[in-house]
Amino acid sequence: MKRRTLLQAGGMVLTLGAAELARGASIMTVRVWPAPEYSRVTIESDASLSTKQLFVPSPPRLAVDIQGITLNPALKELVAKVKADDPNIAGIRVGQFAPDIVRLVVDLKHPIRPQVFSLAPVAAYRHRLVLDLYPVAEVDPLDALINERVADARANPATPGAGSATQDPLDALIAQHILKPGAVAATQAPGSAVGRATDATKSGAARADTAGAEGSTDRLIVIALDPGHGGEDPGAIGPGGTREKDVVLKLAHLLRERINAGSVNGNAMRAFLTRDGDFFVPLGTRVQKARRVQADLFISIHADAFFTPDPQGASVFALSQGGASSSAARWMANQENKADTVGGLNVQAKDATVQRALLDMSTTAQINDSLKLGGNLLGEIKRVGKLHKPRVEQASFAVLKAPDIPSVLVEAAFISNPVEEARLNSDDYQNKLADALMRGIQAYFAKNPPLARKRTTS
Repeated sequence: MKRRTLLQAGGMVLTLGAAELARGASIMTVRVWPAPEYSRVTIESDASLSTKQLFVPSPPRLAVDIQGITLNPALKELVAKVKADDPNIAGIRVGQFAPDIVRLVVDLKHPIRPQVFSLAPVAAYRHRLVLDLYPVAEVDPLDALINERVADARANPATPGAGSATQDPLDALIAQHILKPGAVAATQAPGSAVGRATDATKSGAARADTAGAEGSTDRLIVIALDPGHGGEDPGAIGPGGTREKDVVLKLAHLLRERINAGSVNGNAMRAFLTRDGDFFVPLGTRVQKARRVQADLFISIHADAFFTPDPQGASVFALSQGGASSSAARWMANQENKADTVGGLNVQAKDATVQRALLDMSTTAQINDSLKLGGNLLGEIKRVGKLHKPRVEQASFAVLKAPDIPSVLVEAAFISNPVEEARLNSDDYQNKLADALMRGIQAYFAKNPPLARKRTTS
């Protein structure tokens, strides 16, 4: 509960006036975004900041010298306000290191891999200096998923798919239903079964269209839910001030509850969220997370916006290897693909290169399965609200490019429409939409049962 409270609280915004600095660049805001995967400190200014940094491993701390500014007591007081339960940051200290240099020292709770980089002005942001603090001991999404599922299985041994009465739920889960954490790297290595874009272990080419077909199995079904935007990237903002990143996270939590309590043909289900709080996750990382947990489906949840308040209705999108199915779909994909720019991706980092390479892969089989999933979801969504288009649209959405996971992007409503903004803030509508998405997922698996995962050894 403590972790959930921290994550749902989101980033702490520390606002500084332009007059707080005697000279040089004016600091506009300082934001702190805590998350288990990494903590981010953002310093926004009206001009680019020149910095030098030094990481000291023992005790772990990061020193950043910001040149051309002088310290004001208000700056020292505000920047030091880091929450005690931040997973990575123990505290922040500031001081006037030289007449025109402010030294920022971030005291850390454990060894980290720091990334310090600058971002040019974009959207509503001016210049940003970003400190991304990644724990050396990385959070393993698959390990976290297994531990969560094992806790449920031990609490309720009769849970569907948890194993027979003669088996320990932990052994049954890890040995039969989901890959061991050490096996993930082997399955995703270049040339491996999952790593090849032509792999059909979960594609429509290998999956039977009827329940009970040869190759179907009783095992845990994993659904990756991807609440769009987060952290530095608020997504679209409605006329009443509703932020897309907030409403889609709430919807993802509601859908997770239904998935974790549900089953398909006796198979237990488990939802995995690519972000479980208010922090930024790059598009490529969202796809990588889904693959790490061997997800059977990937559902990205958004609330779209348009230039005018008139458009309304929900939409479902799948990937297109060619052109977009409409000009509106192309425009929407372009808007969503800007998330990395707004959220702040360090394009010089090694992992960014890996993410871009991953986003170049796609398969015809994956797209065909995605269209089937999207059709099932649309069929249920129209029972609880309006549709913007009666068919699944297609465009080159970066977040849908997992080569081996059927993937769709759901636009729950137009947050730019005042009526639909109010609906998105309604508990009744959110619950009805979560129910509809759950029914669509179950309908998809009723016709497309999952195959057994390939076992590998680490």
